Amino acid sequence: MSRLVRRFGLVCLLQVICFLAGRGVACGQAKDLYRSAREQMVRVAIESAGVENPRVLDAMRNTLRHEFVAAAHRPRAYFDMALPIGNRQTISSPFIVAYMTESLDPQPDDKVLEIGTGSGYQAAVLSPIVKDVYTIEIVPELGQRAKRTLRRLRYRNVHAKVGDGFQGWPEHAPFDKIIVTCSPEKPPLPLIQQLREGGLMVIPVGERYQQTLYMFRKQNGRLEAEPLRPTLFVPMTGRAEENRLVKPNPKRPTCLNGDFEEKVPKNGFVPGWYYQRQMTVETEAAPVGKAYIRFENKDDGRAAHLMQGFPVDGKSIEALRISAHYRHDNVQDASHGGIGALAVTFYDANRKELSNRVVARFRGDSEWTEVTRSVPVPAGAREGIIRVGLFGATGVLAVDDIRMQLPQ
Repeated sequence: MSRLVRRFGLVCLLQVICFLAGRGVACGQAKDLYRSAREQMVRVAIESAGVENPRVLDAMRNTLRHEFVAAAHRPRAYFDMALPIGNRQTISSPFIVAYMTESLDPQPDDKVLEIGTGSGYQAAVLSPIVKDVYTIEIVPELGQRAKRTLRRLRYRNVHAKVGDGFQGWPEHAPFDKIIVTCSPEKPPLPLIQQLREGGLMVIPVGERYQQTLYMFRKQNGRLEAEPLRPTLFVPMTGRAEENRLVKPNPKRPTCLNGDFEEKVPKNGFVPGWYYQRQMTVETEAAPVGKAYIRFENKDDGRAAHLMQGFPVDGKSIEALRISAHYRHDNVQDASHGGIGALAVTFYDANRKELSNRVVARFRGDSEWTEVTRSVPVPAGAREGIIRVGLFGATGVLAVDDIRMQLPQ
């Protein structure tokens, strides 16, 4: 089982994108290796997930993501995953960066304000496709590092500073577009005031682990909202996070909408879950209730999955009891190791991965089956992600009634 866990952990966390084209490449060819990895990243993780804007796709192909992460994380720079950048923050996954950039409808003459510079990667992606990018980071260490990186890479139209992003940058307002990469409960008033009439704001809002990515358009001084998709972003820093009205309870982790009975909104995304790929909600012959989810993947290596984040206090909770119903047809492992699975990943307070636990492995054929497993929680765990899907494997997988409970 330990080999399986290690194998799944690699595949799951890397979103089944690999350096296939780079195997055996000498160190002197590193530049070509990264280019091949970027091409693979765009093809498998971004285009296949629905991002179509050619200027955005070109920016993703040409932006050197490995320059925005620490040397230890560079081998994973072009996998579709968030990576830690220090100070409890992460660099967003390539798909999320591409999706948010496309949602912003970037135009060559746009002046864009970014809240939450982080590593500087999002600003770098925007740089070649808009006129100017103004970006603000509240954590001094991250903000100064990002400024140095952007300056070294000669992003001359990116203007960075350290400060409270939720106050905006009034001396350069109004902005045509605003992109926010941390998640408040609602759009901050200064940002609304600094967005020009008719301008767009893309921002994840909501509770800590139940966020929705929204696109707001300013009309007659007010924001008109369009929900895009459920998502999960890192928390805000300092007072803004502490003052949330609704706070998570890490001593009572639970799986929300694990029976998939909540009504699916017009955008087609299942409430409570994020990173939805190649999945539908079915309502015939469900093993529990009226609905279940179904994944189908015909292309080896292509993502088909669903995820949900949750708080957990490893100091208080030694284990979680995970259960689900599943059925699958002709599920075959991906050629590079991707598997069908239900699994849980735990992270510490700095979002460093602590462990991966496979609850169920899906291969071949199976009628409806129920699985229950006690999953140990590392003492240092503060967050977790439950993952279910094919993760590059091919075939059909149906899942229902995913539950997370404290041991009895």
